[in-house]
Amino acid sequence: MERCWQDHCRQTIMIRSIFLFLDRTYVLQNSLLPSICDFCGHSYRDTGLELFRTHIISDRAVQTRTVDGILEQIERERNGEAIDRSLLRNLLSMLSDLQVYKDSFEQKFLMDTNRLYAAEGQRLMQEREVPEYLHHVARRLEEENDRVITYLDQSTQKPLITTVEKQLLGEHLTAILQKGLDSLLDENRVTELALLYQLFSKVKGGLSVLLQHWKEYIKNFGGTIVGSPEKDKDMVQELLDFKDKIDHIIQTCFQKNESFLNAMKESFENFVNKRPNKPAELIAKYVDSKLRAGNKEATDEELERILDKIMIIFRFIHGKDVFEAFYKKDLAKRLLVGKSASVDAEKSMLSKLKHECGAAFTSKLEGMFKDMELSKDVMIQFKQYMQNQSDPGNIELTVNILTMGYWPSYTPMEVHLPSEMVKLQEVFKTFYLGKHSGRKLQWQPTLGHAVLKAEFKEGKKELQVSLFQTLVLLMFNEGEEFTMQEIRSATGIEDGELRRTLQSLACGKARVLNKIPRGKDVEDGDRFCFNADFKHKLFRIKINQIQMKETVEEQVSTTERVFQDRQYQIDAAIVRVMKMRKTLSHTLLVSELYNQLKFPVKPGDLKKRIESLIDRDYMERDKESPNQYHYVA
Repeated sequence: MERCWQDHCRQTIMIRSIFLFLDRTYVLQNSLLPSICDFCGHSYRDTGLELFRTHIISDRAVQTRTVDGILEQIERERNGEAIDRSLLRNLLSMLSDLQVYKDSFEQKFLMDTNRLYAAEGQRLMQEREVPEYLHHVARRLEEENDRVITYLDQSTQKPLITTVEKQLLGEHLTAILQKGLDSLLDENRVTELALLYQLFSKVKGGLSVLLQHWKEYIKNFGGTIVGSPEKDKDMVQELLDFKDKIDHIIQTCFQKNESFLNAMKESFENFVNKRPNKPAELIAKYVDSKLRAGNKEATDEELERILDKIMIIFRFIHGKDVFEAFYKKDLAKRLLVGKSASVDAEKSMLSKLKHECGAAFTSKLEGMFKDMELSKDVMIQFKQYMQNQSDPGNIELTVNILTMGYWPSYTPMEVHLPSEMVKLQEVFKTFYLGKHSGRKLQWQPTLGHAVLKAEFKEGKKELQVSLFQTLVLLMFNEGEEFTMQEIRSATGIEDGELRRTLQSLACGKARVLNKIPRGKDVEDGDRFCFNADFKHKLFRIKINQIQMKETVEEQVSTTERVFQDRQYQIDAAIVRVMKMRKTLSHTLLVSELYNQLKFPVKPGDLKKRIESLIDRDYMERDKESPNQYHYVA
């Protein structure tokens, strides 16, 4: 066929050359006569082509054999065999020149393609794993594009590629995602995920299906991080790692697509709040672990970066007041024990919180810093005051004055202090109240600490200890050995606190007391004596108090305090709204409250608060319609 066509073309050119003069003169003057062979224009009236089309290619048997032969060659190439591509190129350009390409070849070719890839898609979806399948589809698309460049007509490209995409991708979108998306994301297969996105974006509706599965994956994976109490210890770190991974995928695989970014934020917000309060509490503790001195792992820049990341997770949380309560408790510990890694980092975190939640949220936390600053000034004045006393005493006292409303509430504990300490407290009280009349001072022995000078056989040492440890150790100036009961009645320290204190002095790393009998725990009948043989390479030794693991009660009490605060906030918001509106229906009041309150609240809780305010005569129900409320001035 190709030889016949080539001969015809050659002969037509020869005839054209012979009759060129006639063509240019005689034919041009008679517009009714067709040109013999105006090969440049390939016009429909072109006689040479017309003859070939009529007598050869329009013959049913010739056309069928030619087209079937071409299709067979293409199928063999698709199955991996080598074929003569220039032969196909010549024949297909012949069909184009004769203007029968579309009708005689393209329709059949697209039907064959459709059939082949429909079967291949079904088969390979069963046989292959998703990453392999995706690479196969990409390779197939590349091959078909190459066919268009090499021998098919350019006009075939769009319908051909659409057919391949529909059969290999469009028909299997959900199946591909159900079978392989989770494992691709779990294993962080960036190359395959980028390919998946790229292929899905070619198919109608592909990205919206991918987006749906993407949301589900984040919710499910995040839900397992947040929803497993046994993983609480690592929850925040895991959340940060997960967020980094998801961000990286959006950045590198999903071309920073805005929809995927928003879906991620929505999904994070969804799962983080599935378990109320706990994530907020753990984020506060995580920040504490990073801001506490002794956190050697991070430079200032790294710390800043970690805090920024934390703030992103913090943004998703609804109950931000829970975070504030725990953060405040930990901040107090850091400030009072001088355990803050860096004041700059503390201030930076504070400004981030302020920026995120407004000044009202951080006003108490800022008040705590202010108290620490003011206390320094007060101590400078107190030192001068002491120098002018007739009997300045030999104990140096430092006091932090904490404004009650700013700091967490501490349970006051009465203990028996040595007379020198009591006397110093009185001196300070006189000094302070002399400057600030009308204020009330309440001492907090649980937060106090001291430096004691001690003499051992090895020589003199200084011990950095808590106030409770101080009271116990000072007893050994009066006697050699005391029982647990004697120590308890002499110091007045509460039982659990005393056991922990004795444990830190007699069972820890630095044992300045000996316990009889030896053992890890302190029992009622135990006796304690001074350990004169105590040795340590340092001159000043810090004896850590045995940290009471933050008890469940403590956590519950902090959470309850938050809950109590919320009640007051709801009451205040209801009264504010009613005062402004005077009369309001229940539905409108509730929707107004949802706009004003910054934390999640159930409709049932709002109803209770409304009832409570009606009982206390802040508002009343309408006599006619019980769903209507009136403000009572």
